[in-house]
Amino acid sequence: MTLTSTPTRRERQRAATVEEIKEVARGLMRHQGITDVRFTDIAKEMGMTAPALYRYYADRDALLTDLIADGYRDLGRVVAEAREQVDADNVAARWIAAGRAYRDWARREPAQFALILGMPVPGYVAPEEGPTTDAAKDAMSQLSALFIRAAELGDLKAPLVTDVSDAMAACAAEKHPELSGLVPPASFQAMITAWATLHGATCLDAYGQFDWLGDEARDQLFEATLRTAALAAGFPIE
Repeated sequence: MTLTSTPTRRERQRAATVEEIKEVARGLMRHQGITDVRFTDIAKEMGMTAPALYRYYADRDALLTDLIADGYRDLGRVVAEAREQVDADNVAARWIAAGRAYRDWARREPAQFALILGMPVPGYVAPEEGPTTDAAKDAMSQLSALFIRAAELGDLKAPLVTDVSDAMAACAAEKHPELSGLVPPASFQAMITAWATLHGATCLDAYGQFDWLGDEARDQLFEATLRTAALAAGFPIE
């Protein structure tokens, strides 16, 4: 049995302050955009001095790294929860559920969506390895898991486009060795294409480019996009 120590009062206070800093930063991003948030703005909102924030974060990049990791974790959690509401053997329905959750989260949290999957924040240098990388891999694995499950069930058909370059095949082998012998390079390429299709449609939707269609037409367009991506990827969608 492993005993865990109870956080001290100081540790609890520090953790609470860190969470408050991040929540204030997210609020400012919603109103000012992701590129204009400064320590001075955060400190003002919290009734602190800007130098006091450096007791919690070494610099703006350290704060952004935390916010990006949190964003990926939240997105991954939301997508996983939606996916798990559907029968594990109904891969097509799981893809639809995951896609809807991806879009809903982006529309609900456009600033966080822009932070993790939009244009890079000017001047921000992301760590090569660490919390953001791990969180991103975990979040995106919610989609790749669908391809793995379809292959395990024997339901993964050949994708619409089967031409695969040597570079793409090498990338699949290097980056995702767990797919070897199960998900062929053409399906790996289709997996990325499906995500790109989902992401592109979500970006246009989240940032209001489809608002002119009206709610019902916009929803139907997104559903059609999800189904089209699934068919092109070889998912057994009806």
